[in-house]
Amino acid sequence: MDMVQTIQDLVDVELGSGSGDGELSASDMVTVVGKLDDVVDVSVVTAELSNDIFSMISDILISRSDMAPVSNMVLKLTERIGDKAVFSGDLFNVAFPAMAVSMINVKPKNFSGITFCVTNYADGMTPELMVNESFAEPIPGTVASIALPAELKNQLAADGNKTRFQFQFYGVQDLFNDTGIAIKAEGNWTLNSYVISASINNRTVKNLNQSVEVTLSNNRAMQEHENVTCVFWDFGDNEAQGRWNSTGCETRAISANVTSCSCNHLTSFAVLLDISRAPMSEKDREIMTLISYLGCGISSIFLGITLMTYLIFGKLRRDHPSKILINLSAALLALNLLYLLNTWMSSYGYGLCILTAVLMHFFLLASFTWMGLEALHMYFALIKVFNAYVRSYILKLCVVGWGVPLIIVGVVLATDVDAYGSSNITSAADETSEPFCWIQSDVHFYVTVAGFILLVVLGNTGVFVVVLIQIRRMRTNKPLGKPAAGGSAQDLRAAASLTVLLGLTWLSAFFAVGPGRTVMLYVFCILNSLQGFFIFVFHCLTKENVRKQWRTRLTFDRFKPNDSDWSRSTSRPKQEPNSHSMGSVDTSSIIKASEFSSTTESLPVHPGSEGAGLLLQVAQPASTPNNIKTNTSVSWSNQ
Repeated sequence: MDMVQTIQDLVDVELGSGSGDGELSASDMVTVVGKLDDVVDVSVVTAELSNDIFSMISDILISRSDMAPVSNMVLKLTERIGDKAVFSGDLFNVAFPAMAVSMINVKPKNFSGITFCVTNYADGMTPELMVNESFAEPIPGTVASIALPAELKNQLAADGNKTRFQFQFYGVQDLFNDTGIAIKAEGNWTLNSYVISASINNRTVKNLNQSVEVTLSNNRAMQEHENVTCVFWDFGDNEAQGRWNSTGCETRAISANVTSCSCNHLTSFAVLLDISRAPMSEKDREIMTLISYLGCGISSIFLGITLMTYLIFGKLRRDHPSKILINLSAALLALNLLYLLNTWMSSYGYGLCILTAVLMHFFLLASFTWMGLEALHMYFALIKVFNAYVRSYILKLCVVGWGVPLIIVGVVLATDVDAYGSSNITSAADETSEPFCWIQSDVHFYVTVAGFILLVVLGNTGVFVVVLIQIRRMRTNKPLGKPAAGGSAQDLRAAASLTVLLGLTWLSAFFAVGPGRTVMLYVFCILNSLQGFFIFVFHCLTKENVRKQWRTRLTFDRFKPNDSDWSRSTSRPKQEPNSHSMGSVDTSSIIKASEFSSTTESLPVHPGSEGAGLLLQVAQPASTPNNIKTNTSVSWSNQ
């Protein structure tokens, strides 16, 4: 609360202590909204805190400060407060001269539609609010109303828990400054109503048989030569600053003073692993989505083949690196499949949507945990060369590899039941929207996804550098009588193999900022969505012992590969502790070209896949990661 008071004091000073004569600069606006966002992240949003922040936002709106740089930030902040607010009872209304918010908790079994109305409002006055827990016809004389149909009951929590509905009203249009309106009809359009919105926490609404009905009073009576159209605020348009869009909304002019709108979709967008959580152009998003689906589909097929290969042929999984590879491949295959099936599974109800998001989070963390264990095993095998016996070594790795992700996901569910949810991915081509279930909380995303991945990849980068130095040193110290094998080309192949195995391509996501953001996202999308295919290439296609096993199986050869076929994959003769020791390294075999693509007892220098197009699909505007929203208003033009 001290922080909020400090921010309020700053705003009061800049705005002239409530006189309304001052304005906040663009930099001050960004600072104020950013600090308020931080407060909401780390605080329990009580009724008192909600009032304080909404009051501050209202003061800023009344001041007529330039809101364009922070429009989406303010809208997102307002929604997050509405979703997280803790209050007694089931209804909480907050109203100030420039805005009003109504929050209501509804039990699914009692839901028969819900209607929110602003019954009275004039510029500078506090709006009067009314909520009717039914799908009601517009009340005559209302300034604005929005009615959600009873059909939404099918999309509410199946466990019977209460669902948070949130309604917002904006009486000041400065928050929606638009340099152009993205509608199909030409003309000189301008905003001619107040703005009203509705959102349902962590729910996706689409393809309703009964539309959402919105009724708005025109600020200026419509003349005979003027047209009106209903629009919604498209957060991703206008270079992520937002723009009005008429897609999916039908306009019915009731009279010169009132316009009715019928919208069949609520618009929102979602990112698993876009670090900026910022929107991109519709064209780039659709191209990246296509790349991600194709890449993950290809990776899924070849990861399946790789797993089948190592599970069928026992000789291929004699050593620790092969067993680690099997676990990594299994995690990646599950992650790829969940990504591909996410939209389909999300359409079968809220419960399945949450389960999909939780499983995606788990297998993503599991994939990176196993990549970290790959690096750890490599470090002990190559750098800390020793033969220490470790009882149940692989079993202990499995406890870490699968246990750590399970603990993290469990903590997220225990601390915030609304952390997972659904958002819409809207296609401009056919004007349809598809749900995508993933983490909706920025805090949990940055801590348990971005932070976890960054920690693992930075550690793996250190191992990568150390291993390359060690390989180069071994090559340099090779006896003069022995010719160097492979040379620079082999070093390059080793570097590429390690880069894929240790997931270093994921670093491209953390460089996706600034002018080169889009290019880096394309690089990220292509490389990581195909990592499952790279696993197959380096661990099946290019390995002689794997190819020989398949030739033997497919040609029904009754003779197994002789011992010399396997002498290259272990530098020591028969040694019992192999299955339990950390392993040692034959430096001469490491430098051989063949050894980089073959599984060795002591050196896990094999490429891995992270299935990473996976989380990229999801490029999400900074607007509404937690819910689904429609902002609707009426515009007019002189013809």
